[in-house]
Amino acid sequence: MVDDAAVEAFARDGVVVVRGLLSALELETLQTAVDEVVAAPSDRSKIVSTDGDPGSFFEDFVRWQDVSGLEQVALRSQVAEKAAELMDATTARFYHDHILIKEAGTTQPTPWHQDQPYYNVNGRGISVWIPLDEIPRGGSPEFWAGSHLGPWRMPRSFLDEQAQWFPEGSLTEIPDIDADRSAFDIRQWALSPGDAVFFSFLTVHSAPGFPFEHRRRAVSLRYLSEDARHVVRPWTTSPEFPGLADELADDAPFDHPDFPIAWPAQTVGHATSSSVNC
Repeated sequence: MVDDAAVEAFARDGVVVVRGLLSALELETLQTAVDEVVAAPSDRSKIVSTDGDPGSFFEDFVRWQDVSGLEQVALRSQVAEKAAELMDATTARFYHDHILIKEAGTTQPTPWHQDQPYYNVNGRGISVWIPLDEIPRGGSPEFWAGSHLGPWRMPRSFLDEQAQWFPEGSLTEIPDIDADRSAFDIRQWALSPGDAVFFSFLTVHSAPGFPFEHRRRAVSLRYLSEDARHVVRPWTTSPEFPGLADELADDAPFDHPDFPIAWPAQTVGHATSSSVNC
Protein backbone atom coordinates (compact mmCIF):
# COMPACT_ATOMS: atom_id res chain seq x y z
CA MET A 1 0.00 0.00 0.00
CA VAL A 2 3.02 2.28 0.37
CA ASP A 3 5.25 1.99 -2.68
CA ASP A 4 8.18 4.01 -4.02
CA ALA A 5 5.79 6.39 -5.79
CA ALA A 6 4.03 7.17 -2.51
CA VAL A 7 7.36 7.80 -0.76
CA GLU A 8 8.38 10.15 -3.57
CA ALA A 9 5.01 11.90 -3.45
CA PHE A 10 5.28 12.40 0.29
CA ALA A 11 8.79 13.84 -0.04
CA ARG A 12 7.54 16.23 -2.74
CA ASP A 13 4.10 17.15 -1.40
CA GLY A 14 4.28 16.51 2.35
CA VAL A 15 0.96 14.64 2.22
CA VAL A 16 -0.42 11.38 0.79
CA VAL A 17 -3.60 9.38 1.33
CA VAL A 18 -3.45 5.61 1.81
CA ARG A 19 -6.76 3.89 1.16
CA GLY A 20 -8.01 1.01 3.26
CA LEU A 21 -5.03 0.95 5.60
CA LEU A 22 -6.91 -0.14 8.71
CA SER A 23 -8.83 -3.38 9.11
CA ALA A 24 -12.43 -3.59 10.29
CA LEU A 25 -11.22 -4.84 13.67
CA GLU A 26 -8.75 -1.96 14.03
CA LEU A 27 -11.52 0.51 13.19
CA GLU A 28 -13.80 -1.08 15.79
CA THR A 29 -10.95 -0.81 18.30
CA LEU A 30 -10.52 2.91 17.58
CA GLN A 31 -14.27 3.56 17.71
CA THR A 32 -14.45 1.97 21.14
CA ALA A 33 -11.41 3.98 22.22
CA VAL A 34 -13.01 7.25 21.10
CA ASP A 35 -16.18 6.37 23.02
CA GLU A 36 -14.03 5.90 26.13
CA VAL A 37 -12.34 9.27 25.62
CA VAL A 38 -15.66 11.08 25.20
CA ALA A 39 -17.11 9.38 28.29
CA ALA A 40 -14.10 10.39 30.41
CA PRO A 41 -12.24 13.38 28.91
CA SER A 42 -8.80 14.26 30.24
CA ASP A 43 -7.61 17.59 31.63
CA ARG A 44 -6.17 18.30 28.16
CA SER A 45 -9.57 18.06 26.47
CA LYS A 46 -11.33 21.17 25.20
CA ILE A 47 -14.17 22.46 23.09
CA VAL A 48 -12.63 24.57 20.34
CA SER A 49 -15.83 25.92 18.80
CA THR A 50 -17.68 29.07 19.84
CA ASP A 51 -20.72 29.08 22.12
CA GLY A 52 -23.00 30.04 19.25
CA ASP A 53 -21.94 27.19 16.99
CA PRO A 54 -24.89 24.91 16.13
CA GLY A 55 -22.50 21.98 16.41
CA SER A 56 -19.45 21.35 18.58
CA PHE A 57 -15.76 20.66 18.02
CA PHE A 58 -14.19 18.48 20.75
CA GLU A 59 -10.58 17.41 21.03
CA ASP A 60 -8.46 15.46 23.50
CA PHE A 61 -4.80 14.48 23.50
CA VAL A 62 -2.33 11.87 24.79
CA ARG A 63 -4.77 9.18 25.92
CA TRP A 64 -2.93 6.06 24.72
CA GLN A 65 -1.61 5.16 28.16
CA ASP A 66 -5.08 4.93 29.70
CA VAL A 67 -7.18 3.95 26.67
CA SER A 68 -5.93 0.57 25.50
CA GLY A 69 -7.44 0.69 22.02
CA LEU A 70 -5.36 3.72 21.12
CA GLU A 71 -2.21 1.95 22.28
CA GLN A 72 -3.07 -1.17 20.29
CA VAL A 73 -3.43 0.64 16.97
CA ALA A 74 -0.66 3.19 17.54
CA LEU A 75 1.94 0.63 18.63
CA ARG A 76 0.81 -2.74 17.27
CA SER A 77 -0.54 -2.16 13.78
CA GLN A 78 1.06 -1.43 10.43
CA VAL A 79 0.36 2.31 10.77
CA ALA A 80 3.75 2.98 12.38
CA GLU A 81 5.59 0.98 9.72
CA LYS A 82 3.91 2.98 6.95
CA ALA A 83 4.78 6.20 8.77
CA ALA A 84 8.45 5.20 8.84
CA GLU A 85 8.41 4.20 5.18
CA LEU A 86 6.92 7.54 4.10
CA MET A 87 9.39 9.53 6.21
CA ASP A 88 12.21 7.35 4.83
CA ALA A 89 13.12 6.82 8.47
CA THR A 90 14.79 3.90 10.22
CA THR A 91 12.37 4.09 13.14
CA ALA A 92 8.92 5.46 13.98
CA ARG A 93 8.71 6.65 17.58
CA PHE A 94 5.18 7.32 18.82
CA TYR A 95 4.70 10.95 19.84
CA HIS A 96 1.04 11.24 20.80
CA ASP A 97 -2.58 10.67 19.84
CA HIS A 98 -5.16 13.36 19.13
CA ILE A 99 -8.92 12.79 19.13
CA LEU A 100 -10.96 15.24 17.00
CA ILE A 101 -14.76 15.20 16.82
CA LYS A 102 -16.89 17.69 14.88
CA GLU A 103 -20.57 17.12 15.54
CA ALA A 104 -23.13 17.36 12.76
CA GLY A 105 -23.64 20.93 11.61
CA THR A 106 -20.48 22.33 13.20
CA THR A 107 -19.55 25.62 11.52
CA GLN A 108 -16.19 26.16 13.24
CA PRO A 109 -13.36 25.64 10.75
CA THR A 110 -9.84 24.69 11.70
CA PRO A 111 -7.67 27.56 10.37
CA TRP A 112 -4.65 27.03 8.15
CA HIS A 113 -1.65 26.12 10.28
CA GLN A 114 1.42 23.91 10.67
CA ASP A 115 1.57 21.51 13.62
CA GLN A 116 5.26 21.63 14.45
CA PRO A 117 5.49 25.20 15.83
CA TYR A 118 3.03 24.14 18.55
CA TYR A 119 5.23 21.19 19.57
CA ASN A 120 8.35 20.58 21.64
CA VAL A 121 10.03 18.93 18.64
CA ASN A 122 12.84 19.69 16.22
CA GLY A 123 13.33 17.26 13.35
CA ARG A 124 11.00 15.23 11.20
CA GLY A 125 7.59 14.00 12.26
CA ILE A 126 4.45 12.70 10.58
CA SER A 127 0.75 12.75 11.47
CA VAL A 128 -1.66 10.00 10.45
CA TRP A 129 -5.25 11.31 10.24
CA ILE A 130 -7.70 8.40 10.42
CA PRO A 131 -11.45 9.00 9.89
CA LEU A 132 -13.96 6.84 11.72
CA ASP A 133 -16.92 8.10 9.68
CA GLU A 134 -17.57 8.77 6.00
CA ILE A 135 -16.09 12.19 5.26
CA PRO A 136 -17.41 13.98 2.16
CA ARG A 137 -14.78 15.98 0.35
CA GLY A 138 -16.39 19.23 1.52
CA GLY A 139 -15.85 18.29 5.16
CA SER A 140 -12.37 16.82 4.81
CA PRO A 141 -9.05 18.41 5.85
CA GLU A 142 -7.18 20.41 3.22
CA PHE A 143 -3.42 20.45 2.67
CA TRP A 144 -1.12 22.92 0.90
CA ALA A 145 1.10 20.52 -1.01
CA GLY A 146 4.80 21.36 -0.85
CA SER A 147 4.48 23.73 2.10
CA HIS A 148 6.49 21.38 4.30
CA LEU A 149 9.57 22.43 2.31
CA GLY A 150 9.17 26.05 3.33
CA PRO A 151 9.83 27.84 6.61
CA TRP A 152 8.22 27.45 10.00
CA ARG A 153 5.20 29.73 10.12
CA MET A 154 3.67 31.75 12.93
CA PRO A 155 1.35 29.68 15.15
CA ARG A 156 -1.81 31.54 16.14
CA SER A 157 -4.74 30.72 18.40
CA PHE A 158 -7.57 29.20 16.40
CA LEU A 159 -10.46 31.27 17.73
CA ASP A 160 -8.96 34.79 17.92
CA GLU A 161 -5.82 34.44 15.72
CA GLN A 162 -3.48 35.83 18.35
CA ALA A 163 0.24 35.04 17.94
CA GLN A 164 1.20 32.11 20.14
CA TRP A 165 4.56 31.88 21.92
CA PHE A 166 6.82 33.16 19.16
CA PRO A 167 7.02 36.99 19.13
CA GLU A 168 5.14 38.83 16.39
CA GLY A 169 7.29 39.08 13.29
CA SER A 170 9.71 36.32 14.29
CA LEU A 171 8.25 33.68 11.94
CA THR A 172 6.85 33.85 8.43
CA GLU A 173 3.09 34.32 8.30
CA ILE A 174 0.79 31.85 6.57
CA PRO A 175 -0.55 33.58 3.45
CA ASP A 176 -4.26 34.24 3.02
CA ILE A 177 -4.81 31.01 1.12
CA ASP A 178 -8.58 31.30 0.94
CA ALA A 179 -8.32 34.73 -0.74
CA ASP A 180 -6.80 33.13 -3.86
CA ARG A 181 -7.02 29.37 -3.61
CA SER A 182 -6.01 28.91 -7.26
CA ALA A 183 -2.53 30.18 -6.37
CA PHE A 184 -1.89 27.18 -4.11
CA ASP A 185 -1.70 23.43 -4.70
CA ILE A 186 -4.46 22.35 -2.32
CA ARG A 187 -5.17 18.66 -1.77
CA GLN A 188 -8.43 17.34 -0.33
CA TRP A 189 -10.11 13.94 -0.55
CA ALA A 190 -13.38 12.28 0.33
CA LEU A 191 -12.41 9.73 2.97
CA SER A 192 -13.85 6.49 4.29
CA PRO A 193 -13.23 4.67 7.56
CA GLY A 194 -9.98 2.74 7.18
CA ASP A 195 -8.32 5.36 4.98
CA ALA A 196 -5.41 7.35 6.41
CA VAL A 197 -3.91 10.70 5.44
CA PHE A 198 -0.19 10.96 6.21
CA PHE A 199 1.25 14.47 6.41
CA SER A 200 4.39 16.16 7.64
CA PHE A 201 4.40 18.17 10.87
CA LEU A 202 5.32 21.16 8.66
CA THR A 203 2.60 20.76 6.01
CA VAL A 204 0.20 23.71 6.17
CA HIS A 205 -3.34 22.39 6.52
CA SER A 206 -6.85 23.32 7.59
CA ALA A 207 -10.31 21.79 7.85
CA PRO A 208 -13.74 23.24 7.10
CA GLY A 209 -16.76 23.04 9.33
CA PHE A 210 -18.88 19.94 8.98
CA PRO A 211 -22.29 20.88 7.51
CA PHE A 212 -23.54 17.32 7.30
CA GLU A 213 -26.13 15.25 9.19
CA HIS A 214 -23.63 12.98 10.90
CA ARG A 215 -20.59 13.71 13.05
CA ARG A 216 -16.97 13.59 11.97
CA ARG A 217 -14.79 11.49 14.26
CA ALA A 218 -11.08 11.19 13.60
CA VAL A 219 -7.99 9.92 15.38
CA SER A 220 -4.62 11.41 14.55
CA LEU A 221 -1.57 9.33 15.47
CA ARG A 222 1.76 11.16 15.41
CA TYR A 223 5.22 9.69 14.99
CA LEU A 224 8.81 10.95 15.13
CA SER A 225 11.76 9.97 12.95
CA GLU A 226 15.11 8.97 14.42
CA ASP A 227 16.45 12.52 13.97
CA ALA A 228 13.74 14.19 16.08
CA ARG A 229 14.97 16.00 19.19
CA HIS A 230 13.24 17.30 22.29
CA VAL A 231 13.14 21.09 22.61
CA VAL A 232 12.61 22.67 26.01
CA ARG A 233 10.20 25.52 25.30
CA PRO A 234 9.79 28.52 27.64
CA TRP A 235 6.02 28.20 27.13
CA THR A 236 3.31 25.57 27.36
CA THR A 237 3.26 23.47 24.22
CA SER A 238 0.18 21.91 22.65
CA PRO A 239 -0.14 19.26 23.84
CA GLU A 240 1.58 19.87 27.14
CA PHE A 241 3.94 17.28 28.66
CA PRO A 242 4.22 18.34 32.32
CA GLY A 243 7.57 17.56 33.94
CA LEU A 244 9.17 16.29 30.75
CA ALA A 245 11.83 19.02 30.75
CA ASP A 246 13.03 17.66 34.12
CA GLU A 247 13.57 14.22 32.62
CA LEU A 248 14.62 14.91 29.02
CA ALA A 249 17.33 17.47 28.25
CA ASP A 250 17.11 20.09 25.56
CA ASP A 251 18.18 18.67 22.16
CA ALA A 252 18.02 15.09 23.49
CA PRO A 253 16.51 12.22 21.49
CA PHE A 254 13.00 11.26 22.61
CA ASP A 255 14.34 8.24 24.48
CA HIS A 256 11.64 8.19 27.15
CA PRO A 257 8.85 5.72 28.08
CA ASP A 258 6.20 8.28 27.12
CA PHE A 259 7.47 8.08 23.51
CA PRO A 260 7.96 4.37 22.68
CA ILE A 261 9.45 3.04 19.48
CA ALA A 262 6.45 1.75 17.53
CA TRP A 263 8.44 0.38 14.58
CA PRO A 264 10.53 -1.77 14.27
CA ALA A 265 8.99 -4.08 16.85
CA GLN A 266 9.90 -3.24 20.42
CA THR A 267 8.82 -4.61 23.77
CA VAL A 268 6.09 -2.31 25.07
CA GLY A 269 4.69 -3.25 28.45
CA HIS A 270 3.39 -6.79 28.23
CA ALA A 271 3.26 -6.96 24.44
CA THR A 272 5.46 -6.46 21.45
CA SER A 273 4.92 -3.77 18.86
CA SER A 274 4.56 -5.91 15.76
CA SER A 275 2.77 -5.37 12.48
CA VAL A 276 -0.35 -7.37 13.23
CA ASN A 277 -4.01 -6.45 13.29
CA CYS A 278 -5.41 -5.91 16.76
